[in-house]
Amino acid sequence: MPAEGTGQTLREALPEPRTDLDPRYSSPGATPTPWPEAVAQLAESEIFWLSTVRPEGRPHVTPLLAVWLDGSLHFTTGGEERKARNLAADPQVVLTTGVNRDDEGRDLVVEGEAVRVVDENRLARLARAWREKYGPEWHFEVRDKAFWHEGGGRALVFEVAPVTAFGFGRGPGSYSQTRWRFTR
Repeated sequence: MPAEGTGQTLREALPEPRTDLDPRYSSPGATPTPWPEAVAQLAESEIFWLSTVRPEGRPHVTPLLAVWLDGSLHFTTGGEERKARNLAADPQVVLTTGVNRDDEGRDLVVEGEAVRVVDENRLARLARAWREKYGPEWHFEVRDKAFWHEGGGRALVFEVAPVTAFGFGRGPGSYSQTRWRFTR
């Protein structure tokens, strides 16, 4: 539900995170990346990498699509996929996105807990967001507390509200490492 008069959801209207620049990994004169710039990149990025932990403790990393909505990242997985089985044992995750170049751009790392979204009104909003961001081939129906895709079957939806996030900025001769800490 939008916060009155802001056009933002209540979650997005929360106070901004504590923002720190780590001088050990930043060029002289570097400044921290403002959180709204990171949010814009999270909203626009198409490919993310999800890191989970297998039950025996080994890491598992996989690329996927994600949507930024209501102050959180959201992703999907089939209920029997490795990432879903990992999340059942340990919901702590890391989502990353960025630019695969050394001389420009910014990489983002979002740490948090993956929580399953089951509210069908929220799922309907998320289904619209997926279609708007990724196009009509990513059309989902909502039923039985999940997404359903005509060709792919049932997909569980997870939300990751940032607990800590990092931004690694790069430019000609300039590097920065920003850390954002959230209080929820």
